[in-house]
Amino acid sequence: MSLVTGIPLRVGGLSTRAHPRAIIVVIALLVATLGLAVLGMLTGDFPLNLTQLLNTLNGAGTGGQKYIVFDLRLPRVTIAVIVGAALGISGAIFQSLSRNPLGSPDIIGFSTGSATGAILVLIVFGGGITEIALGSIAGGIVAAIIVYGLAYRAGVQGYRLILIGIGVTAVLGSLNTYILTRAGLRQAQSAQVWLVGSLNGRGWSEVLPVAIALALLLPAALVLGRRLGLLEMGDETATMLGIRTEPTRLALVVISVALTAVATACAGPIAFVALAAPQLARRLAGSAGVAILPAAAMGGALLLAGDVLSQRVFGQNALPVGVATAALGGLYLAWLLASEWRSGRR
Repeated sequence: MSLVTGIPLRVGGLSTRAHPRAIIVVIALLVATLGLAVLGMLTGDFPLNLTQLLNTLNGAGTGGQKYIVFDLRLPRVTIAVIVGAALGISGAIFQSLSRNPLGSPDIIGFSTGSATGAILVLIVFGGGITEIALGSIAGGIVAAIIVYGLAYRAGVQGYRLILIGIGVTAVLGSLNTYILTRAGLRQAQSAQVWLVGSLNGRGWSEVLPVAIALALLLPAALVLGRRLGLLEMGDETATMLGIRTEPTRLALVVISVALTAVATACAGPIAFVALAAPQLARRLAGSAGVAILPAAAMGGALLLAGDVLSQRVFGQNALPVGVATAALGGLYLAWLLASEWRSGRR
């Protein structure tokens, strides 16, 4: 049996296909994520050794060690993994729906819309952390409604979704800049820090909403993910195969937008994870279809790696993780565009 074509499985009335190579990739990424998580909890201003970490996790550490692990490092590591996973899933869905590797939430306006909602609440209404998070979610949803509504013409075509999304991103980005120019110095600084995308100061209160969203939406994404491959064949073919194209597409958009909005509300608009994770996962898994679980595992590993590197490489001048992902993601985007251009010329 091929590692790529997969093994057919049937449980009750549900059937699926297990891809051994994709499973191997997910396991390898989870192992890498675990290694990065251990590294992130061992190193820092107050380094621990592995024995101290294990003792602390078992409840036998000192008070200071428990504070460092349970209150500072473990929630940060957890947030990095689940936010990265949420962004990876969202990117995989949108890239499949648009049939374009550029179809990710941060390219087509949803992340920018979440940022608009957050800074409106912060600067105009003076809201606190909870209100900013709710504003971020609302902004992402409104941006998605605008993009989807403008792109809808007897259905939604991928190229139209991307082009309109890029336009909406530009408009919302200009609006965000204007709002910042009208803000006071302290408000503008707070908003700019949030807009960079960072895991600094995040605790268990931020973990819970993203974890709940991921637990609820990942199974739905996996169930509907089987239909994404049929939608990629075109609406006419998908309809002939029994797929209700627009309701299915709308449900997938809702899942993706919800994951993006919650992730952005937690950590700010972290760039390029949703763009890069699905493509890297698909290449590793050797799959021509939609790799939801590998994209989730890749997203978690990428964001955690970016956070650990940004903290450790620059020492006391640690960069927010959004700066690191934007720098690396910009290089990846340039490579991706060059590859697409070359393939188009061939």
